[in-house]
Amino acid sequence: MKFFYLSSKPNSEGKFEIHERECNLIPSAYDRDYLGPFNSGREAISKASNLRAETILCDKCGSDNYVAAFRNLKRENQ
Repeated sequence: MKFFYLSSKPNSEGKFEIHERECNLIPSAYDRDYLGPFNSGREAISKASNLRAETILCDKCGSDNYVAAFRNLKRENQ
């Protein structure tokens, strides 16, 4: 489970970016809102879309690779 934050200022395209807590591009504490703990970026988008109309995942931390790897491992063990 990862902790996600929503930027309170839009990017150059007018969209509000969602970042994981460890992201090196995360805005300062004054420029972000805590979304909560989620299993994936998709879950964080679902929550964020209730707060802001135009939300996107950060390119650096929006990947769900850790979830996909776990799913692949689970399939191999079945």
